[in-house]
Amino acid sequence: MELTGRSMIGYRWGEARGDGFCAADPETGAKLAPEYFSATDAEIGRAADLASEAFRVYGRLPGKARGAFLRAIADQIEKLGETLLERATQETALPAARIQSERTRTCNQLRFLAGVVEEGSWVGARIDLADPNRKPLPKPDLRSLLRPLGPVAVFGASNFPLAYSVAGGDTASALAAGNPVIVKAHPAHPGTSELVGHAVREAAQACAMPEGIFSLLFDAGTRVGAALVRHPKVKAAGFTGSRAGGRALMDIAAARPEPIPFFAEMGSVNPVFILPGALRERREQIVEGLHSSVITGAGQFCTKPGVIVLDDSPDARALAKGLGERMEHAPEFALLTAGIRASYAAGIESRAREKGVCKTALGQGTGNPGFRAVAALFETDAETFLAKADLGAEIFGPTTLVVYHSGREQMLEIARNLEGHLAAAVHGTEKDLRDYAELMAILETKVGRVVFNGYPTGVEVCHPMVHGGPYPATSDGRSTSVGSQAIFRFARPVCFQDFPDAALPVELQNANPLGIWRLVDGQWTREVVSQAVPAGRA
Repeated sequence: MELTGRSMIGYRWGEARGDGFCAADPETGAKLAPEYFSATDAEIGRAADLASEAFRVYGRLPGKARGAFLRAIADQIEKLGETLLERATQETALPAARIQSERTRTCNQLRFLAGVVEEGSWVGARIDLADPNRKPLPKPDLRSLLRPLGPVAVFGASNFPLAYSVAGGDTASALAAGNPVIVKAHPAHPGTSELVGHAVREAAQACAMPEGIFSLLFDAGTRVGAALVRHPKVKAAGFTGSRAGGRALMDIAAARPEPIPFFAEMGSVNPVFILPGALRERREQIVEGLHSSVITGAGQFCTKPGVIVLDDSPDARALAKGLGERMEHAPEFALLTAGIRASYAAGIESRAREKGVCKTALGQGTGNPGFRAVAALFETDAETFLAKADLGAEIFGPTTLVVYHSGREQMLEIARNLEGHLAAAVHGTEKDLRDYAELMAILETKVGRVVFNGYPTGVEVCHPMVHGGPYPATSDGRSTSVGSQAIFRFARPVCFQDFPDAALPVELQNANPLGIWRLVDGQWTREVVSQAVPAGRA
């Protein structure tokens, strides 16, 4: 298909009126056609109006209809074929194999969530039957389930042009829960976004969805995103990006006359703790794994290990030396945007000037054009790390920091002083786990996912996955943006008291026509409810 450079407002194209901008090729810095136009205030308002109208229909559709829509989106994305792969690699400089893998993940998570909503038990139906003979007061019949919130604004991420963008996890989980979606595309890959937006729209039309079920808005900066979060018809938002951007939008969401849930993933350092047993037994394997985890995707994963905690021993020094040698020989990387390149350069230059921090490895640049960066390894001691909070901050790109501690107590102090992160990894033996049980207890309070003898990069789309963590990793540490639990961000519980059976949502009716799991009088069951609901109870 031919790219238009215009926003999608429901089933219609926006106008070429707003501020213009172009994507850039990270390999060369050259602008990529076509020119894109930022959505106007009128287009933002129209998208919100359509989404609000669509919610009245879509929010009441059965799970099978929503599941069919999600599956249709996945099918349409796959039909884009090489056109999508070529544009995405051109806009991101990510290798074709990575884009192919990300496309597979994007389609898989759409189909995964389709299965969740088709089965239906995710709504958490709860039923407590009436007891008219209870003393001193009769007990009413009470039934509850989760209901969608309303139109959701989704922000595309720079580093995942498919899996965390137009049809990525936030969009998929919001649609699964029954909410229309308005996506604010990331300006780094507008062509990729338009292609995927076209796929979503094709699926919506094929499934006879109401027009406002999906809109895609472009913007060169932050105006459109802020306007969406402020709009009174937008009822929630999902964001993946920087702490500064996420924090600003959090404040807007909270300052509204009607505050709304705002779910932001805002970066993470994902510390790796290497315990003595693992260091003795698997040093070389750990070096290889760390190197791969740090530089994969040019270090532009939110789950990249940004801090590596080791005891100050000969084995630890040898591990750091081996890691540094590999990073010195790592190829030069093209980062996603000029802004990311500038931020990375400033971050490693600032870190190199820190007293008590040593830059022990630096890759060799080629002087080629584009948004180029080289890998960098730094080392410091625990005292310096604990004294300087900025050493625990994320530097987005192919770099990490080794922190040497003097023993168990100092290592635990490092863990206790961590801020919130998405993940942490611990390398050890079974004896290490027993000896350092306190470390595990601390990390449970600091991260959303603890990895044993592995690396934080790589997030499986499945039921138990938690891709979240305490602030500032996310705006709400009780949530996850990956897995079936991601749906819960965009739903709320509603209780029905003493309703006639026929007037109840189908998930709560006595006959359980959907055959879902329900909590009936404290017991999980798929059985029918034999007791009728007393009609008209006061």
